[in-house]
Amino acid sequence: MSTVTVVIPCRNEEDYIALCLDSLVNCDFPKDRLKVVVCDGMSTDGTRTILEKYSKQHSFIFWLDNPQKTTPFALNLGIKKYPADVSIILGAHAEIYSDYICNCLKAFEMNKSIGCAGGIIENINEDLETRAIGMSMASPFGVGNAHFRTGGKEGYVDTVAFGAYRKEVFDRVGYFDERLTRNQDDEFNFRVIRGGFKIYLSKKIRAKYYVRSSYKKLYRQYYQYGYWKVFISKKHRTFISVRQLVPLGFVLFLFLGAVLSFIHPVFYGLYLAGIAIYMAGAFFFATKQSDDDVSTLKIVKTFIILHFSYGLGQLEGVKDFLILNKQPTASHEMLTR
Repeated sequence: MSTVTVVIPCRNEEDYIALCLDSLVNCDFPKDRLKVVVCDGMSTDGTRTILEKYSKQHSFIFWLDNPQKTTPFALNLGIKKYPADVSIILGAHAEIYSDYICNCLKAFEMNKSIGCAGGIIENINEDLETRAIGMSMASPFGVGNAHFRTGGKEGYVDTVAFGAYRKEVFDRVGYFDERLTRNQDDEFNFRVIRGGFKIYLSKKIRAKYYVRSSYKKLYRQYYQYGYWKVFISKKHRTFISVRQLVPLGFVLFLFLGAVLSFIHPVFYGLYLAGIAIYMAGAFFFATKQSDDDVSTLKIVKTFIILHFSYGLGQLEGVKDFLILNKQPTASHEMLTR
């Protein structure tokens, strides 16, 4: 049987890290073939006390300091320190089902060309705000064809969350790009496919995820997603996926449409029609996700935040990376939570 290392980037996660580790303790994969490595970004809450406790109680759980405090550095640190036949990346806000690891390994048996396997994220909501955010992220209108969120497909995809990777993948395509504060898994999965491997999404591979966001944090998070997507596109001189262009088009439509509306009444009419079509789509998909009017309105609000913040981040990325040929600034390299 294959050896497996699970790498968990972590910083100030005292409310969630124990739940994550408990799910790994209770998984049905043999512990003598498993290593769980938490790479902690110098937490200042009670996280490190919890990690010390679990590492003493369970011989397969380890933790390392991550002085850089960024996700890609944490992932590379854990994968290189504890190499295995298969490495799985996992979020500190996640809990895996007991058969998660075994189902990842079964997916690899389907085809030798599969270099990465992953599954479906089930959002766990802790209040009305995170409930609306979770519902929006499970909607095709909110996140497009991100099948690991919507659960709409089983088969070969362009990316997954919390992926399991064969050792051969790192040998061939390298490791996670440590310059990327966000989108490091999407960029890595792009290189995985370009390197000749396939990515498989199985509905049998499931994890729970505690939605962490407020609307303010969601805005900042998706703004960074959009910004870094442009950096990745410049790096590879191509667009990783078509869906990443939609939010940019949405923001350009809002800005240019508003300006052109002052030039001629026809543009004003088209502008209003475009906004009406967008809002009709937002309400239609929000209604499909919710069961009451209040939730519908919150989901619509979340759709707007997702699309506008992502597109605005892309617009700044176009300015910085494509027009001004800048490198990322320190403010964008800081990870917001």
